[in-house]
Amino acid sequence: MPHTIQKVVYKGFGFQILSEIFLPELNRGSLEDDAADLYFVVEDLTEKWAKLAGPNRFFCFNENFVMFRIPNVATYLIQDGTKVVVSPVGGSNIDQVRLYLLGTCMGILLMQRRILPLHGSAIEIDGKAYAIVGDSGAGKSTLASAFLQKGYQLISDDIIPVSYTMGHKPSVTPAYPQQKLWQESLEAFGVASDNLRPIVERETKFAVPVHSQFANRHLTLAGVFELVKTENESINIEPIKNLHRLHTLFNHTYRNFLLAPCGLLDWHFSFTANLVTDLQLFQIRRPMSRFTANELTGLILSTLNEGEKVW
Repeated sequence: MPHTIQKVVYKGFGFQILSEIFLPELNRGSLEDDAADLYFVVEDLTEKWAKLAGPNRFFCFNENFVMFRIPNVATYLIQDGTKVVVSPVGGSNIDQVRLYLLGTCMGILLMQRRILPLHGSAIEIDGKAYAIVGDSGAGKSTLASAFLQKGYQLISDDIIPVSYTMGHKPSVTPAYPQQKLWQESLEAFGVASDNLRPIVERETKFAVPVHSQFANRHLTLAGVFELVKTENESINIEPIKNLHRLHTLFNHTYRNFLLAPCGLLDWHFSFTANLVTDLQLFQIRRPMSRFTANELTGLILSTLNEGEKVW
């Protein structure tokens, strides 16, 4: 098939991935004992989709798998937290096929493995991980990039895998060394897009490699900052308290609408109820009218410094 290559081993999200789909975003890996953690394979899912999915459906579920279809792109089957089957539509854009493979498919794989996928960017500050979450367009990746401009390191962009280590501490697993930034964010940082690859053809959102500033190790998750856009001109930061802490983590779980049909609501509640006891959560309200990423980095750093004195 035009989208396939020979099987190649990649590493990302803490896994060794044996893939028949070319994944230039990920670093190459190597297999030990000929066993991978995840398998990405290409097969024809036409008959399976027709049998299991009703008319006008985009998702279908089973206790062991999730299937979804993106018109004119591909059908995907995610099974048992170990395997993704991709069935590309003839003539589809390979960038779009990969976009869902490393996005929605990976989010579902993590859920199936009982790893919490937060939707946002994670950065390393003083040896700890901090998550920046928010709705689409809130400025998560832009704020993370502002931290990189100051010499800090990226752990993950878009999907933040959170699990508990053997020491019972919440841990963030590094995803892969790339950011996704809009043209206007690049311009604000004085970065030219001429040599950058668009995430999807003809779009103005670009893949930005960050190999030299990638924190390629597990780090304890110490805090979460929620970005909210407002029409006010001032910037405000407040602790998130009480049940709002659980609501925040639910709202910013990647593809949270899949939790109920996958039977994962109880797991999610239990996981996040434990998580909020280990974290500091803050909401930052920022104006939509101007570029604030550089101001926000200073605000977050000063908040953390103040916290060290009282926490």
